[in-house]
Amino acid sequence: MMKKVILTPNPYRDRNFQTVREAMKILHQSGVEVKICLPFEVDRSYDLPRDLRFSRLDRELPTASMVICFGGDGTILHMAKAATRSGVPVLGVNIGTMGFMAELEASELQELSRIATGDYRIDERMMLDVTVHRDRDIIFHDICLNDAAITKGAVARIVHLKVDCDGIQALECGGDGVIVATPTGSTAYSLSAGGPIVEPEANSILVTPVCAHDVASRCIVVSEKRVVTVGLTHNARRNAFLSVDGGKATKINMGDVITIRRSNLSTKLVRLKSRSFFDVVNMKFKA
Repeated sequence: MMKKVILTPNPYRDRNFQTVREAMKILHQSGVEVKICLPFEVDRSYDLPRDLRFSRLDRELPTASMVICFGGDGTILHMAKAATRSGVPVLGVNIGTMGFMAELEASELQELSRIATGDYRIDERMMLDVTVHRDRDIIFHDICLNDAAITKGAVARIVHLKVDCDGIQALECGGDGVIVATPTGSTAYSLSAGGPIVEPEANSILVTPVCAHDVASRCIVVSEKRVVTVGLTHNARRNAFLSVDGGKATKINMGDVITIRRSNLSTKLVRLKSRSFFDVVNMKFKA
């Protein structure tokens, strides 16, 4: 029996929380306890509805059976980290544009009634563990479901990067940067940079150069067992910036080493439909 479900709406996408209100009604009728938690801090000028009661996510997650996330892929990515660390599965409802990771569209909320009886399955998605070493210190550490992007930032210049796999050089290129992605992230930034579409079950790590000036620089796909390291090459005179799952950028200096490996954690995505990964690809990328 489903104990408690957390609803995490993106207030900037779900106008007046209409989608969340409809989901609450369906879940309550199915006998499911519901809590509403904001997935991130909202602007103080934003007026939250006074008739809805909001709980704190960190208090509710330890005793939750599922998180239902309302928004686009960015909202789901943001929520996936906290849910994964608590071992809680995530169901995405698309109120965005692409919504590639979402299981339901806003028009399909009636499917939520199946949650109460356990009529769903769980897909496990590999994550990446990303660490930045500066001398003997760790200045950054996080996990990601989609990708780690090492880029030149907003300045119009080239960044020179070297990529090693298990300590052996696999790629060196000058351009806008490099994306290290999971199969889940293969349909995001990596795809826009010319990388391949990889089904989630492949459990590979993708290394995709962004706008490389060397025509020989191509995306490489390596085993999930590899340890990928990225750093500025010795002829690099500038900084680079690391962004994990589209989050806040961290400045990378000459000599810093970015280490990326498969995480021990995996994101659990709730599936209510019987469609395959290729059905989703064909639907989302149709002309």
